[in-house]
Amino acid sequence: MTSTASSTDTRQDQAPQDRRPSWQQRLRRFGYTAEARSDVRERLVPPFVEPSPRMWQVLGVPRTLAERIARWSGWLGPLLVTLVAGLMRFWNLGSPKKVIFDETYYAKDAWALVHRGFELSWDKNVDSLILNSNGNVPLPTSAAYVVHPPVGKYVIGLGELMFGFDPFGWRFMTALLGTLSVLIVCRVGRRIFRSTFLGCLAGALMTVDGLAFVMARTALLDGVLMFFVLAAFACLVIDRDRAREKLAAALPVDSHGLVRPDAHIADTLFLGLRPYRWLAGLLLGLAIGTKWNGAFFLVAFGIMTVLWDVGSRKVAGARQPYLAVLKYDFGIAFFAMAPVAVVTYLTSWIGWILSPADGTGGYYRNWAANDGQGGSWTFLPDWWRSLVHYEHEVYKFNVGLSSPHTYMSNPWSWIVDGRPVSYFYESPAPGTDGCPADAGEKCAREVLAIGTPLLWWAACFAILYVLWRWFFRRDWRAGAIACGIAAGYLPWFHYQERTIFFFYTIVFLPFLCLAVAMLIGALVGPPGSKDSRRVAGATAAGVLVLLITWNFIYFWPLYTGTSIPIDDWRSRMWLDTWV
Repeated sequence: MTSTASSTDTRQDQAPQDRRPSWQQRLRRFGYTAEARSDVRERLVPPFVEPSPRMWQVLGVPRTLAERIARWSGWLGPLLVTLVAGLMRFWNLGSPKKVIFDETYYAKDAWALVHRGFELSWDKNVDSLILNSNGNVPLPTSAAYVVHPPVGKYVIGLGELMFGFDPFGWRFMTALLGTLSVLIVCRVGRRIFRSTFLGCLAGALMTVDGLAFVMARTALLDGVLMFFVLAAFACLVIDRDRAREKLAAALPVDSHGLVRPDAHIADTLFLGLRPYRWLAGLLLGLAIGTKWNGAFFLVAFGIMTVLWDVGSRKVAGARQPYLAVLKYDFGIAFFAMAPVAVVTYLTSWIGWILSPADGTGGYYRNWAANDGQGGSWTFLPDWWRSLVHYEHEVYKFNVGLSSPHTYMSNPWSWIVDGRPVSYFYESPAPGTDGCPADAGEKCAREVLAIGTPLLWWAACFAILYVLWRWFFRRDWRAGAIACGIAAGYLPWFHYQERTIFFFYTIVFLPFLCLAVAMLIGALVGPPGSKDSRRVAGATAAGVLVLLITWNFIYFWPLYTGTSIPIDDWRSRMWLDTWV
């Protein structure tokens, strides 16, 4: 087992230091002044760990094939983990054949959007009609007031267009994006840790997390939001690597073949338009167009990527790295992310914008022509003023939402799985809906949005670990993971009196999995440790991963709506707040 969680140089964003061998240091008293042989390229672009084919050869795989597998493991490993995640998420996806939790809003809003371009007001009792008629129901005629932008609902609607207006259809795209999210976690973990093993481990942890599993099998917006945020983060990590590669390639090489720092190049080199930053801006615009809290990630990731540039130029030898970034990086970084995100967000409203302004179009589409006449802003297009009014009303609703809900929770409890959300619950009688005929009493059939408890409790320690690595070791990887967690978690503490739910945490769950993978890498120990240390660390790490996997399997019935005897259900209610 190979890990680089603690072996990659954690001082990559500091200026190169003297690294002469100890005998050279001792000779300095006699006037020895040989140059330090620190290769700046290895600090700017640390190499990936080369996987060994030995394990495959031990399993009887021919040497040539074993070497190919090892060489391709950077993709084979993540794809294998993703395949397992996909099989789990798509298995019996249409069950329960019900409209569960907030699917009653988003499934119907999605169907309306892909047919009319704006949400419609459905009859309160239409859910059963949709299920009994396989979705063959007429569209309503009047517009509906909704409080979330349209992107996530368009995504759900794509699945409905392909597979029908039924549970499988409206859950298809969330299952697909949930599966692809596992692949992204594997690959981005591999890139930041420089270890295929740790990347695949992070993806495997997400595969066996209960909240990620349930959200991928439910037509809610938060899973879509998580995908766009995670994809944007991956783009920025790739951009970081490519910018540092370009910087390293421009630096001079000394007589020993080592890349050396150069103040002039580091202070003046233009790193190009950086297309992955523009793609990140597009993805963050789609995130905001799914739910507004995507804006917190736009701000956090924007600051993070600029600070990465500062660190890169500092390593390359810049005397004034902040000034260099301000001159050559900040402007493009700003325009590649903020304006692109705003334009993307506005474009997502195109169906509403193009709808009629005579009262038959989207909700509030006719506001400027009726109630919004007069004033000092009439020179603006009607659709713009109507949309701004609509957004203002939505903002007032969102910040003022405080009506009690059975499963609302405080963000302080989220990180420890304090108050999960029950999406669906039935009590089938013995001999019905999978309840054993000899059960003696009614069974429990539930879909519970709860993270795999042992994984989340381990994540509490992992968060402390990455904060320590960031503050005291200046480890950029820990800082990046902490940034993702903070952007998804901390803003909710400002709305503790608002009606909010545990499943909002899905947006920063990938970063929790990366944090736990980093902690496990530290448990295994850095290469070069004593054998006893490595064996003890690998054993502890293996036990932890096996316990998390067992925990997921144990709670499987609660994730899938499988009927189990009521006593078995009670045995899984570890905390009173889970009921």
